[in-house]
Amino acid sequence: MHATTSAKKQKEYIDKLQAEIDVLQKRIGEDESAEAIVSRHINLLHCYNEAKDATQLLIGRLAALKETTVRQIHNDMDLLDD
Repeated sequence: MHATTSAKKQKEYIDKLQAEIDVLQKRIGEDESAEAIVSRHINLLHCYNEAKDATQLLIGRLAALKETTVRQIHNDMDLLDD
């Protein structure tokens, strides 16, 4: 037993999907490729990770100067794990 779909319903479904694609493409930009978007996000994540690493290094040094733990500095500064 196989489900059958009429050619008309298939065409309607394809048109609906194409309309969704068109809306999403306009939202991200007509000339924007998926590869460019992914590349930009990877670069942003790289910058974020570098900033986070530098911050953790400074927090570690602050903890050493105050002779306390990094966890305590996080608590004192209301830095929460998300």
